[in-house]
Amino acid sequence: MKGDPVPLVEVVLSSYDGAAWLEAQIASILGQTHGNLRLSVRDDGSRDGTPEMLAAWAEREERLSFRQGSRNLGPAGSFFRLLDDVGSDVAFVAFADQDDVWEADKIARAVAALSALPEGVPGLYCARVVIVDEDLQRRGLSPLPGRGPSLANALVENIAIGCTSVLNRAALTLLRAEWPQPPVKHDWWCYQVVSVLGQVIYDARPALKYRQHGGNMTGAGYTPLDRFLGKVGRQLNGEQSALRRHQAGELLRLFGDRLPARDRALVEAFLESEQGIARRLRYAVSGGVYRQHWLDDLAYRLLYVIRGV
Repeated sequence: MKGDPVPLVEVVLSSYDGAAWLEAQIASILGQTHGNLRLSVRDDGSRDGTPEMLAAWAEREERLSFRQGSRNLGPAGSFFRLLDDVGSDVAFVAFADQDDVWEADKIARAVAALSALPEGVPGLYCARVVIVDEDLQRRGLSPLPGRGPSLANALVENIAIGCTSVLNRAALTLLRAEWPQPPVKHDWWCYQVVSVLGQVIYDARPALKYRQHGGNMTGAGYTPLDRFLGKVGRQLNGEQSALRRHQAGELLRLFGDRLPARDRALVEAFLESEQGIARRLRYAVSGGVYRQHWLDDLAYRLLYVIRGV
């Protein structure tokens, strides 16, 4: 309605040795077309000039607040700490990585999409990205999800890239009632919880330039083959299977009594199916979980028989 106040958006950013990239990212965040925004940064123990750079920004920019973390918590722990500190006046919370560059209307688009949800429904907005190299030269686009967001997908794959993700107030309240025990991925955890207890909105229009460089915590890969081989490699070394198993267990522990019966049964069957190769084989053929793209899904099912979850 005309004349309604512009909702406050808090952007939360966890920094770590990001001095080479932060200037461009901060400028793109503070340059958003959305008219009511602030940026809260927690440094997670940088060893370069990041804290000094952030302190200088905070001196000259009243919309930016910065604090030095007392200890290194890792990405998930640092972002959860930032979410715990979000004030009651904030309507939406956006995650930001330190090395990307946002499109000017990123936040405006997220706010519009989330504002269309019924009141009280936990919502998570996420979007496609333009993949760029360290000099911001375009190398490709992240793949579009072929089957859409759901718990059946969220158990085995994360399509909610953290740097694009925005939460509404109901989602923030839901998530921070109790945080999961590590290890988890903060963005994947949010996608998993909101996919079953709220609504996930995926925007097919790219929201930012997703910079790939040697210091990335995770990477998208420049080509579909790069991304596919990376996923297979992580599955073979057990990294992803252990993470999936743990996050599914935490979902049951923290939200099991709130899950619809069908979804609770899906999670329980997912966790129980790894017990024995015969059971894994049956589950790989008929189980309810899926990855978004057929080749990824086929590779996951084959590797699941070998390695489990």
